Amino acid sequence: MYKLPSKSSHKQWIILGSELSPFTLKVLNYFSFLEIPHQFYYSQGSFFENIKIQIKKMALVYGKVSLTWPKMGEKDEFPLVPFVFGPNGEALYDSTAIADWLENFSGLFLSKTLFPAKGKNAKLDFIQHLIEEFFDDWGLYIVHHNRWKVACLDNNAGERLGRELKSVIGPFGFVVDSYFSSRQTRRLPYLFSVAPEGFQIEGAKLQPPSHEDFPPTHELLEKSFGRILKILEKIFTSRPFLFGECYTLADSSIYGQLGMNLSDVSAANWIAKDAPHTYEWLQHLANLDFTYHQESVEPQYFNDLAPLLEEISRVYLPLMDQNEKAYSKFYESGQRLFNEKAFWKNEAIYEGSIDGIPFKSVTKSFQVTTWQVIKEKYQALSAEDRDALAAVMLNAKLLMSPIVS
Repeated sequence: MYKLPSKSSHKQWIILGSELSPFTLKVLNYFSFLEIPHQFYYSQGSFFENIKIQIKKMALVYGKVSLTWPKMGEKDEFPLVPFVFGPNGEALYDSTAIADWLENFSGLFLSKTLFPAKGKNAKLDFIQHLIEEFFDDWGLYIVHHNRWKVACLDNNAGERLGRELKSVIGPFGFVVDSYFSSRQTRRLPYLFSVAPEGFQIEGAKLQPPSHEDFPPTHELLEKSFGRILKILEKIFTSRPFLFGECYTLADSSIYGQLGMNLSDVSAANWIAKDAPHTYEWLQHLANLDFTYHQESVEPQYFNDLAPLLEEISRVYLPLMDQNEKAYSKFYESGQRLFNEKAFWKNEAIYEGSIDGIPFKSVTKSFQVTTWQVIKEKYQALSAEDRDALAAVMLNAKLLMSPIVS
């Protein structure tokens, strides 16, 4: 369980979310690192406080309250969580954009930074951004799969959500438990986890589903996760953070995703067995232990990040490129419904391939925005930096494809 912030007399920021959300864990972690006073709702809010903040969230989603950041475009959509509300009326969403706003536009005098390479080393700054987005997108698919397939017999996610919402729903947590667990299992194919036809786990009340005409992806996700654990284990055996002695937004993203599985018994056991130093690192961040961070140390270690960049090039760059191409094709044909709403209507579905393995997915418009920002940052690098990255990323040529609005 994540270590909750203590009460404070200072003006509080409110992080609205759930420990079951990796993006909420990410935001909670870097707020604590940056030493910004905050409270975590729903867990720490009273009944009336939670109702009030939920009304504010709905007003924001329906345009009755102004969004501070980021600017929303046609491709974007609001998540369920997290949202951040500030003491002066600030209203923000999207874990990456919130971090950017805090450091560049908030006017807060922060003594630490989440972007230590910015303005100093363009190549490492780009790598940090790429790794963060990789874990936010591909990592989400893996840890969601881990919770509802790998740990389907022993995770208690629905029960924990019921406890989080106790101040709002009282003794009816069992209803949340049943509904949430069923919903999240049913959503597995939307989040790229598709079981083979007829797949069954003995004793599982909720079976990870296949999806009509969708190729299975369990093996693809689990092999990628195994490689990621091996890569991270080598890194966290030798140093306290991804880039050395300085904590970055990329660290918070890795923690948010993999840290989500710390409460999912079988998934947590997999991490602890195959990557014990990584497991220990996740526990440190869950306990808000930033002891080894040194603000004055610049990020480094490009060479031994190469295996992680290879994995990103293997699975993530092709996925994002194919998703963008599908979006352009569908949009030109008049399609305007994307993401989960389209998935349940069997619209905007495209076929692709990752590492030689076929898949089907719904087109995700918000990932197009992410991909275009990644490409913009890559194409702004010097030729020398791009060549250095291309030497370890076989699919780096995809980053040079045109950026279409």
